[in-house]
Amino acid sequence: MKIILSASVLAVSIVMLACGTPPSEFGVYRQSDGTVGVHAPKSAKDNEAQAAAAEECKKLGKRGANIVETRKTVNDRFPVTYIFVCTAY
Repeated sequence: MKIILSASVLAVSIVMLACGTPPSEFGVYRQSDGTVGVHAPKSAKDNEAQAAAAEECKKLGKRGANIVETRKTVNDRFPVTYIFVCTAY
């Protein structure tokens, strides 16, 4: 039973990695007001940007990230910028 469960988790993880945007393609930065900004490439989905922000929030000792704002940019590489606030829960 444990082997089947482990194999299932591994298969799902591989599929998610194959379909997702690599984390290195996101531009993640901290802003002076405490929020986290994420420059997302064209191929990125909203939930992938949120995952990148959540990783940055974990570095700050927080547990997650909630989206505050989405902005379109004129940058061809990063056409969308997301602003997140880190959450303690």
